[in-house]
Amino acid sequence: MVFSNALTRNISRLSFVPLALRPSLLSKLFGKVVPFVGTAGLLYETLSSEKVEVSLRNRRPVQNHIKGIHAAAMALLAETASGFVVGMNLPDDKLPLIKSLKVDFLKRTQGNMKAVATLTPEQITLIRTQPKGEVLVETIVSDESNEPPIRCEMLWAWVPKKRTPAASGESGSQQTQ
Repeated sequence: MVFSNALTRNISRLSFVPLALRPSLLSKLFGKVVPFVGTAGLLYETLSSEKVEVSLRNRRPVQNHIKGIHAAAMALLAETASGFVVGMNLPDDKLPLIKSLKVDFLKRTQGNMKAVATLTPEQITLIRTQPKGEVLVETIVSDESNEPPIRCEMLWAWVPKKRTPAASGESGSQQTQ
């Protein structure tokens, strides 16, 4: 059986679009859902349950003072790729949440950048079957030199969309102060 959720169903609706046009169309659509992602101009190159690749052109709106891609834009690139690979596997009744984002800056960037986030089959099974949990998503960010300018750790969690009284700390009775 093929896994399906709102994200994968929306992506599959674009199967009629020529392959060469899909990345820019997906980027425009996702940019409307998450405006900051649209503002940065991220391009979704590969979207699958095992791997998501997102790229970013080195252009003026995302540059720092030395004409490289800004540190915050690099973190956004990694966060977006890792979040989407989790989202490709998350049942519709679950909500993804970034729990921890750690970025070490290793060198100056050269040109455009890409982030590739991957999940193991075990991680995919965990995301699809557990009501809540967390997973460390391997995310590799590289630039045109094919060397990683940053090393990052992206820890994603998921929880049920609907909070239960026990989960939210609420009780059945009203408290007065």
